[in-house]
Amino acid sequence: MITDGIDSHDPGLARGSASIVRDVAWGGASARPRVSVVICTLDEHEAIGGVLDDVGANLAGVAHEIIVVDDSADDRTADVVAGRARRNRAIRLIRRQGAGGLASAAIAGWDAARGQTLAIMDGDGQHDPRLIGQMLRRMENTDLELVVASRYLASAESGLRGYRHLLSRAGVGLTGRLLGLRLADPMSGCFLMRRDWYEDVRPRLSGVGFKILVDVAASHHRRPRTAQTPTVLLARAGGESKLDLRVMLDLAALLVEKRTGGAVPARMSLFMLVGTTGLATHLTTLALSRLIDAPFWLGQGAAILAAMTTNFALNNSLTFRDHRLRGRAVLPGLLKFYVGCLAGALVSEAAGAGLNAVGAPWALAGAVGAVLGAAWNYHAARRLTWRAAHGPAPDAVAAPAQAAPIAEGARP
Repeated sequence: MITDGIDSHDPGLARGSASIVRDVAWGGASARPRVSVVICTLDEHEAIGGVLDDVGANLAGVAHEIIVVDDSADDRTADVVAGRARRNRAIRLIRRQGAGGLASAAIAGWDAARGQTLAIMDGDGQHDPRLIGQMLRRMENTDLELVVASRYLASAESGLRGYRHLLSRAGVGLTGRLLGLRLADPMSGCFLMRRDWYEDVRPRLSGVGFKILVDVAASHHRRPRTAQTPTVLLARAGGESKLDLRVMLDLAALLVEKRTGGAVPARMSLFMLVGTTGLATHLTTLALSRLIDAPFWLGQGAAILAAMTTNFALNNSLTFRDHRLRGRAVLPGLLKFYVGCLAGALVSEAAGAGLNAVGAPWALAGAVGAVLGAAWNYHAARRLTWRAAHGPAPDAVAAPAQAAPIAEGARP
C-alpha cells in the first residue's frame, strides 16, 4: 500500500511554503529497525538502484530501513526507488518539491526514521556499501555516539579531482581550526550516529547547505564521542559532484554559526556576504550620480534601489537557493523583497542623508546607511520573500505515522 502525507507541524508548510513532501511507505508497521540509512538524491537515477541493492545485501540479517529523500525535479530517480521498494519492503521514499540541499534532506530523512541508530550515505555509488555494517559493528558495545567514514585517515587523497580536491582540503582545514573538531574528514558524507545524539542536537541544526556532518558534530555544548573508519571514494556510478564554490560558502557560513553559538545564523552570514556586493553596487551607483551632479537624496535613492535588486538576485541564487524562486514567482518575489525591505531602505536613506547633511563624506554616509538597513532587510526577506526559510532546519518534515516494515527475515 502507498500512503502520501504532509505533516501539518512542518514549519515551512505552516507558513505557506511551496515545499511538498510525499512519504511512500510499503506495507504495515513492525518492530523498530536497528539502523535507518538515509540516502539523499538529486538526479541520481543512474546509480541509486545499484546502491539500494548493495546496501540491502550488505545489511542482510540486520533489522534495517533505507529512506531515500529525493529532491530531483523529474520522476526518474523516484521511479527507480519505487521499483526497488516493491521488491524490498525495507525501502521508503520521501519526495520533496520546492526544497533543496543535502543538509535539510538528511534532517527530513532522520526525522522520518525509526531506527535505533541513524546513518547517511550518498546515492551516487561513491560510498562503499559495506561501510554502514562496518560502522554499526564498531559502535556496538561501546559508548560511541558518532562513527565517521574518513577519506583522510591513511592518505591525503580525497577521491576528487582538480579544484574540488582543493576545496575539500580547504574545508577540512578551516573546520578543524574554527571548531576544534577532531575529525580527519569533517566533509564526509557517510557516517552513523546514535538516535539519542541526534535528538539532542536536532533543535540546533541549521539545515543549510551540504555538509551535514559539521552541523551534527558541532551543535552540542560538547563534542560527540567519535570513532573514524578509513575509506576511499569509489567511482561515481551516476549523478554529478555537488561540491562547488557555493557549497564552500555554505560551509563557511555554517562555521560562523557554530563558532558564535548560533548568535549569527548561517543564512544571515550569507545574506551579509551578499550585502557586501550590494554595498559595492550602492556606492558605484552613488558615485555615478555624483558625476552627473544629481542631488545626494536622488543618488542615494537610486543606489538603494539598485542594491536591493542586485541583492535579491544573489540571495535567490545563494542564500535561499534551497527555496529559490523560479519562473512566474520571481517578479512577485522581487516586489515582496522591495516591500519587506522598505523600512530598511527608509532607515538607510535617513541615516545616509542625515550624515551627509552634517558634513560626513558621501561614501561614509552611503555605507553607514546601507549597513544599518541590512539587519532589517534580512529578517524581512526571510519572513516575507522566502517564507519557507523562516525557522530552523527548513523542510525537515516528519513522515506519516505508517512506516515500512523491516526487511523480511531481519529482526533485532
